[in-house]
Amino acid sequence: MSRLGLFPLPLVLVPTERLPLHIFEPRYKELIGECLTNGTEFGVVLSADGGEAHDVGTRASIVEVLIEHPDGSMDIVVEGGERFHLVETHYDRTFLSGTVEDVIDVEDDPEDLDVGRVLALYDRLIEAAGEDEEIEPLDGGSGLLDWEITARADLPPPAKQELLELTSPRRRYAILAERLESAFGAAGLRKRVSDRAAHNGRVVPHDEL
Repeated sequence: MSRLGLFPLPLVLVPTERLPLHIFEPRYKELIGECLTNGTEFGVVLSADGGEAHDVGTRASIVEVLIEHPDGSMDIVVEGGERFHLVETHYDRTFLSGTVEDVIDVEDDPEDLDVGRVLALYDRLIEAAGEDEEIEPLDGGSGLLDWEITARADLPPPAKQELLELTSPRRRYAILAERLESAFGAAGLRKRVSDRAAHNGRVVPHDEL
């Protein structure tokens, strides 16, 4: 187990996903400053409607500092890494931190049928985005195909959190296919896919809580 600074947000960061953040609150400027100085990660956890943070989150590494403002605020881009389970929350810093342990998948290969369904639905998402809009291509060889598609599909936070907490790849692909199928026809998903494509595969920046 290890100690990790926490950044509660009303969204879910999944492995491989890149997320722009505007850092302006003093406590988070301190957290991000330490991460930049020490080359360390912090944890993103879902905290909806100001409630308690969920127990499963994702390690975030800072991959780019877009701009540093004179007041010390900054715009950064982070990338989701390994998942963690929050064992204990600590309140001895200006920002939350926690004792965490890694979330490890079981050896449970997905069904070929579910993988095929997910890939077919992803192709439909590409079509829905439009010919003139670009979605970041899949790596394919990373072994994280389910997370790459989850990141690009921009499912609602509860659906992404459900997938984040699963430790069975077989179950995760099956659920991902179901969530994509049920959400695809909604105009809102089509619009979010288009909006995401306009930002080169990145979500629109979120202000801090």
